[in-house]
Amino acid sequence: MSINEYGWNTSHEANWEELNENLKVKKCVPGRVTLEHKRMYRVVTNEGEWLSVCSGTMQYEADDRRDFPAVGDWVAVERMPGEERGIIHAILPRTSLFSRKAAGTTIVEQIIAVNIDIVFLVMSMNKDFNARRLERYLVAAYDSGAIPVIVLTKKDVCDDPSHYIEEARNIALGADVFAVSNVTGEGIDALTALLKDGKTAALLGSSGVGKSSLTNAICGGETMVVQDIRDDDDKGRHTTTHRELVKIPDGGVLIDTPGMREFQLWDNSESLDSGFKDVEAFAEACKFNDCQHNNEPGCAVQEALSNGALPDDRYASYLKLQKELAFLERKMDSAAQAEERNKWKKITKSMRKHPSKKK
Repeated sequence: MSINEYGWNTSHEANWEELNENLKVKKCVPGRVTLEHKRMYRVVTNEGEWLSVCSGTMQYEADDRRDFPAVGDWVAVERMPGEERGIIHAILPRTSLFSRKAAGTTIVEQIIAVNIDIVFLVMSMNKDFNARRLERYLVAAYDSGAIPVIVLTKKDVCDDPSHYIEEARNIALGADVFAVSNVTGEGIDALTALLKDGKTAALLGSSGVGKSSLTNAICGGETMVVQDIRDDDDKGRHTTTHRELVKIPDGGVLIDTPGMREFQLWDNSESLDSGFKDVEAFAEACKFNDCQHNNEPGCAVQEALSNGALPDDRYASYLKLQKELAFLERKMDSAAQAEERNKWKKITKSMRKHPSKKK
């Protein structure tokens, strides 16, 4: 077993040397998290694969989710004497991070994958194809620091693949689009070629689009369990229940993720324009720099909407995401202020219970 097969490179090596010098525990070795389940982690190292937990110090010093390991992380792990178990003491610097707002009303970040070079945004060429969802995926992908690649599956059962390919390209605006069949293998070699030289890719898509089947096709075997989609609406059943990193025989690694119907953005405001380059280009052509794109003279956005150069539904999606991110920013700011107030309340309460002794 070699961590080189799991994406270890000279950059990670340099980070490890710097981190290792400052570690209090000197028996650590570098390893990569391949599976996470309830704060338990499977970590692959040059010495074997260990079921690991975070050290007490690491848990105590953690402030938020990003302070804990995630699938794809490189970590400093110590092997427990005589056991195939480990203790994680630190996380190496991350090169990328793909996350979303956790489902529900709570303002919590859910990390999907880290240290990824490519994000395969997977959609099937059937009734489940959703342009608005793809726009969300693209914004999050650009924000992660990884390269987005759109993968359209089920080409073997699609009557008109060109329709979906064209629509995806109109949304992607520069990102590569691949149409594949997990059954016939068409297009799989092109995806596999992207992962050579130890690249890491994460698969993102809703249930039933063929992520697990795609993993099996790329890996050349039955790596993941798959299920059929429902005939009535082309929607799938949940198959993958956790994030897992899988080594590809020909080189590179894949991170398969559970299907997600709901995908709310997480603090991606700076990447919104990257996902909507067409809107950004029209906005830059407006006569006034502070144009609000309403009734101002010389508004290139309104002109593009009038002549059809900018579809109404795409601009409406842009505005919706803009409002969603602004709302999230306000919520996060309020939550941070409330957390700070609670922290000082606890400190004050503790000081009252334990007043300093007078001499």
